[in-house]
Amino acid sequence: MAGGRFLSLEGIDGSGKSTQGRLLAEALRGLGHEVVLTREPGGSPGAEEIRRLVLEGAVDRWSAETELLLFTAARRDHLEKTIRPALARGAVVITDRFADSSRMYQGISRGDLAGMVDALHALMIGVEPDLTLLIDIDPEVGLARAVAREGSEQRFEDMGLDLQRRMRAGFLALAAAHPARFRVIDGARAPAEVAAEVLAVTRTHLEG
Repeated sequence: MAGGRFLSLEGIDGSGKSTQGRLLAEALRGLGHEVVLTREPGGSPGAEEIRRLVLEGAVDRWSAETELLLFTAARRDHLEKTIRPALARGAVVITDRFADSSRMYQGISRGDLAGMVDALHALMIGVEPDLTLLIDIDPEVGLARAVAREGSEQRFEDMGLDLQRRMRAGFLALAAAHPARFRVIDGARAPAEVAAEVLAVTRTHLEG
């Protein structure tokens, strides 16, 4: 996977990472980089089909274990069809969520599946981003934003505030455990302010 750079944006629902991913991609393209902006679950035709299965429907549609298998299948297809080819040709890949989200959603927030998440990741994925930008925000604010979006992909938002609180704590703990990969960004500011810091951190990484 040498040649390109692999960046991920993480955060609780409503943190603004999708907006920041789009703004970052636009800025890097303006600086002359080839950028592939993608997302999880999704990012390839097969993975987008799985996305509909896991993000729509009733809260109790899947167990955490079944979700983990579906997300891992989607991630593997995403890796094969989108991420690896882009990195091989030297592109900057920006993904809205990657394996850290599984570590939160299925690993700690909906059960004690952390060991299973890590084992599946090692077996089927085996890749971590070069840089992870964690957009941090208060869970109440994030959930309010996420619910206001409406749409059909509300399954995890419907699990409530307690899930978002556990997710935020888990993400911050993960960032503290992996300081070389993570940068925590205060997402409570105006989008333009957040975007300026995201771009500055990314440029430092790319030029390092």
